Amino acid sequence: MTSKYVPKKSLGQHWLQDEASLQAMCDAAEVQSGDVVLEIGPGQGTLTEVLLERGAKVVAVEFDDELIEPLKARFSGPNFVLHHEDVLRFDFGQLPKNYKVVANIPYYLTSHLLRLLCETQNHFGLAALLVQKEVAERVAAAPGKMSTLSLSVQFYCAIGLGPVIGAKLFSPPPKVDSQILLLDYTGPAYDDLDPAAFFRLTKAGFSERRKKLRSSLSGGLRLPKPAVEEMLQRAQINPDARAQELSLADWHKLYSTLNA
Repeated sequence: MTSKYVPKKSLGQHWLQDEASLQAMCDAAEVQSGDVVLEIGPGQGTLTEVLLERGAKVVAVEFDDELIEPLKARFSGPNFVLHHEDVLRFDFGQLPKNYKVVANIPYYLTSHLLRLLCETQNHFGLAALLVQKEVAERVAAAPGKMSTLSLSVQFYCAIGLGPVIGAKLFSPPPKVDSQILLLDYTGPAYDDLDPAAFFRLTKAGFSERRKKLRSSLSGGLRLPKPAVEEMLQRAQINPDARAQELSLADWHKLYSTLNA
């Protein structure tokens, strides 16, 4: 499509040409005729073509000025709508309810975009995102390896891990392998809390993740250690535990205790 185009390192551009991998992404999101699919960063349009072949309507959001005209030249018709803008400023409200998301996500954008997709008022139904393998594993982590990222996504979604896509299948090859991250929007996990306040609590807990909870929460919440230790004991959580050891349910108990 754009033989003279040089991928921009600053935008994390790595083109995926492998047909089997592109089909695997569409399979993960169960893309079928009539679906409305949001594609973030269509790039050269290899994934776009597979989505359109399946009969989906593709709403593509591309930031790179140089790719807009080539994409318009390659794809036309009512099933392809191209928005030239930063996806972080995109109006998700213009999409129909329970749209799908299928995209090869630039590594630098992943964490911010995952939060945005989960927290936008007009949420998706299913998403298949090609992300850095390490990030996919972080999102799907179990207690012991939890993070603010895993908590923020698991609060809203059931998580699945799809095939690993080797770095050599991209052009240019990134330094690490990628993996398909499958998100099934089911949340919010609890309806008896304020999500913003809940995530302020988890952020406080992870503010010094090497420290025990009594210390990290004391500093993050600006509360005396004895008060934090009492709160943890009332929530039946070991004050000697560290933030990454707590499950989503543990954080909910802690939130409920703090706000009792």
